[in-house]
Amino acid sequence: MAGGGVNGGMIYGRSDEYGIMAAENSAHTHDLHATIPHRIGLDHEWLTYRHAGRDFRLTDVRGEVLHDILQPQRSAG
Repeated sequence: MAGGGVNGGMIYGRSDEYGIMAAENSAHTHDLHATIPHRIGLDHEWLTYRHAGRDFRLTDVRGEVLHDILQPQRSAG
């Protein structure tokens, strides 16, 4: 990820010695999908719609905002 308040030039997480499995700070696509709307001020859990009797959202039920990759937001004023 780049821009939009994401810390540039950083590495998030670590893989095993073979590069197959995450060994530290694993992130799922759902986590990225939660982080993007968070950065523009939307709650990813609020973006829910019901279809065929089930609630759906972009991040399914797993998405968590990756606060460690974000720059602190500046307050206005």
